[in-house]
Amino acid sequence: MPKIDLTKVPERKGTGYPAEFAAPCAERVRQRLGEAGGLGDFGVNLMRLPPGNWSSQRHWHSDEDEFVYVLAGEVVLIEDGGETVLRAGDCAAFPKNSGNGHHMINRSQMTATYLEVGSRSRADVITCSDIDMMSPSSDGRFLHKDGRPYE
Repeated sequence: MPKIDLTKVPERKGTGYPAEFAAPCAERVRQRLGEAGGLGDFGVNLMRLPPGNWSSQRHWHSDEDEFVYVLAGEVVLIEDGGETVLRAGDCAAFPKNSGNGHHMINRSQMTATYLEVGSRSRADVITCSDIDMMSPSSDGRFLHKDGRPYE
């Protein structure tokens, strides 16, 4: 089993969101570990979330299970049912097509580090709960919920 050299895995800062939705996530840093290891059936991302940053816009997946495991620090998980603090050693799972919009915010004073695991379904559509945005995984475009593309 080949070891992945984290120093050689590219870091992606921020998101590809349209400008009006990108600021809350601007400082997050993602490394795509599963991709670096050649995995195709599921993705594994190492995320670093600085204080004050969001993991993403609040969202849910139509055809992708998602799992997070906190390695260090503390985040607040926000979902339809309210808020839950997640600390190192805590995890959360989000079954596909639940309609339960979720994201995490780092309200602490230190950077949080966690793993994201997802099934990488090309049929998946990500729907944002609080804003007019969705994104089909098949092409990664960001669309209004009525299907119009963002410009």
